[in-house]
Amino acid sequence: MVPQTKKENRFLGGAFLAGFCALTVLICFLWYRTEAAFPDMVGRSLSIAEQQLVISRNSPLTSYVSLTVNGDFPRKEKIKKITIHHMAADLTLADLGASFAKRDRRASANYAIDSKGQVGLYVEEENRAWTSSNEENDQQAVTIEVANDEIGGMWHVSDAAYEKLIALCVDICRRNDIKRLVFTGDSDGNLTFHKMFSARTECPGPYLESRMSDIAWRVNQQLATQE
Repeated sequence: MVPQTKKENRFLGGAFLAGFCALTVLICFLWYRTEAAFPDMVGRSLSIAEQQLVISRNSPLTSYVSLTVNGDFPRKEKIKKITIHHMAADLTLADLGASFAKRDRRASANYAIDSKGQVGLYVEEENRAWTSSNEENDQQAVTIEVANDEIGGMWHVSDAAYEKLIALCVDICRRNDIKRLVFTGDSDGNLTFHKMFSARTECPGPYLESRMSDIAWRVNQQLATQE
């Protein structure tokens, strides 16, 4: 083996440094492009005025806003569906927001309802949330997570949460020109739940699953009286 000269070593060192710098610049550029792709109010703390502006574009029932970067901006399809989930926990809106804020979790929902019946917004309706293990569904659906006041068993939700779920569904339908919610028991209807799209989950749990027809009926009754 022919030993390398000092000049050759300097050349290799310089080439390595130049390559490292170029890679660093590329990574920074790609990071900047990714960050720039997010809407302005996503992934940061919002002032009260900014929160009110966000709420004005979405459901007026919202009382908490924490917009996550976990989503597609904007969604590719017109809103035609509502998909219901449960938290499998009794989280506060802020706790759920902190969970959705983690990029490596790669999960989110448009809305959530806590056990007190308060509504949180995490992905604006104009954007697709990562909720149902099915892009086609989530591109068309507003997704809602509901807190559980029973952990395990039927995964019951509080009466306050259930009543607010009805009210939120009515509001979503009204603002997005969904004339009726249709629950068919499979993904063909426009009222769906997570379990329809993934065999790895029991979401939204037996309680909410058993109430889907009631949800559709009650929402449609209220939509009919507003016509």
